[in-house]
Amino acid sequence: MKKVFKIFGWIIGIVLILCLVGFAYINMAFPNVSPAPEVSIDYSSERIERGDYLANHVTACMDCHSVRDFSKFSGPPTPGTIGQGGDRFDQTMGFPGVFYAKNITPHGISDYTDGELYRLITTGVTNDDRAMFPVMPYLYYGKMDPEDIYDIIAYLRSLPAIESEIPESKADFPVSLILKTIPNDPEPTKKPDPSDQVAYGKYLTNSSGCIECHTQADPQGMIMEDLSFGGGRNFPFPDGSIVTSSNITPDAETGIGNWNEQAFVERFKQYAEDRYIPASVNPGEFNSIMPWTMYAGMKEEDLKAIYAYLKTVKPITNPVTKFTSGSE
Repeated sequence: MKKVFKIFGWIIGIVLILCLVGFAYINMAFPNVSPAPEVSIDYSSERIERGDYLANHVTACMDCHSVRDFSKFSGPPTPGTIGQGGDRFDQTMGFPGVFYAKNITPHGISDYTDGELYRLITTGVTNDDRAMFPVMPYLYYGKMDPEDIYDIIAYLRSLPAIESEIPESKADFPVSLILKTIPNDPEPTKKPDPSDQVAYGKYLTNSSGCIECHTQADPQGMIMEDLSFGGGRNFPFPDGSIVTSSNITPDAETGIGNWNEQAFVERFKQYAEDRYIPASVNPGEFNSIMPWTMYAGMKEEDLKAIYAYLKTVKPITNPVTKFTSGSE
């Protein structure tokens, strides 16, 4: 019997040593991405204008990196907070930890070179080699045309500096270890010619990160790719209400299979600033985290391209209850 216990003790000891070695290896070897490139961006008015369009209406960076006012429908950004960060994503929303959107005005990014910002946006690795949880969709931004990323950087540099102190993000174990292995080198693509509508729409859909909200996630917060665009991801509000993302696959019964191009474009454009003033919403009343007022500023030809691409993805039958009130 003593021999059995001795053998069992040795086995436990070996397992613990292997775990410690593995833990040390991951901490030392990851994140494993290339050094920041040497990049010097010209902050031309053309770049800033294009970056403004991308950051506010396509990639919608300001959706998370501003203070959204959820006392109004779809939580439009509060004036004077553009880029200051502070949006919180935590366990109550299904995330494996507590994560904060950083200050991306010149106040928050002044210690980053252009190359370091490019690496941060496209790999999720900071200038002190920390890996970010992909609530910031760097896995998608890493597939964008570098010129578009440069435009966004030029725009961010042009923002008024806003002072704000943002808490450090903290992932729960074991995700705190796993997330170090998530970043990888970007795989940039050249932006397709808009005349190739489906390819251009695929590019814009990736840039907008549509798949991230419109796909259910696993317990680690990573999307389940076999359910891409099928909707059904829950987003709780502080009052206990739950909004669920829509199915945007071309399924005729539960998705957008019966929508035509005009209906799709109008779904966004009805919230354009020259047509819509965000309505006040009381706790428990229907609301949405979809930044409609931001995406409403997207060009019609871009929205049409996204529609064309979504019509080509795999249809998924998934009926969704869009909103459940916390007052019920």
